[in-house]
Amino acid sequence: MAGKRSKRRRASKTMAARADRHDLYQRSVQEPEVDVEFAVDTFRAEFGRRPYRLREDFCGTAALCAAWVREHHSNRAWGVDLDPETMKWGRRRNIDPLPGGPRRRVELTCGDVREVAPEPVDVVMAQNFSYFLFEQRGDLLGYFRAAHRNLRHDGLLILDAYGGPDSIRRVEEATEYDDFTYVWDQDDFDPITQRATCYIHFDFPDGSRLERAFTYLWRMYTIPEIRDLLADAGFSASDVYWEGTDSNTGEGDGLYTVQEHGEADEAWVCYIVGIKR
Repeated sequence: MAGKRSKRRRASKTMAARADRHDLYQRSVQEPEVDVEFAVDTFRAEFGRRPYRLREDFCGTAALCAAWVREHHSNRAWGVDLDPETMKWGRRRNIDPLPGGPRRRVELTCGDVREVAPEPVDVVMAQNFSYFLFEQRGDLLGYFRAAHRNLRHDGLLILDAYGGPDSIRRVEEATEYDDFTYVWDQDDFDPITQRATCYIHFDFPDGSRLERAFTYLWRMYTIPEIRDLLADAGFSASDVYWEGTDSNTGEGDGLYTVQEHGEADEAWVCYIVGIKR
């Protein structure tokens, strides 16, 4: 005799419930190969030789470390981050699949970027505005001093920064991809403290949403503030690499050159490079 248990089919999980937030982040936010190319080209232009040793601070999933060791057979990379869960994901998805040689040239450390001190490197990179988490000026200065110590005599600290009027507004901006939509949510901004609260959400074709997949509490530092702090930390000089404009579309063209003055764009992203000699 058939049992009397319910024959109702279990509801299938939504796309949001099945989603991997780190995979979505890498696909929508990061371009590690572009950052590696910029680092190599900028270092070579500054010092007349190529860099081999990279430290990725706030490395998260260590996608930049993986791209760095793939770029050249002599490259080595060190990644440092405080989040063990994210680093575990990155090791499994980005580092372990590398061939044996490149895989052995990556070292990941869970710890405070101001305290972990592996071997001196040619380039330190802190991307995706990660250092904005230091809300107090003294804390950011402490990080820049640590980065300076972790560089060889001829070395570069490469940061990215963003700003413009759109960066201090409460706004949601959606970008569509093939199988999801990336939503950047600037939820709040305090003009007295320059403190911003931002989220990343992901929307899916089935109507589900991965709400607040990532949360950011940042101080929105200006370029002059960052450059002053780099000088205070001991860097010999700093350069701002500003993105050019496509004459046909009026949008950024992806080409960054050293500039002393920028355009009054509604939103901009640039590289700031601290030079240690």
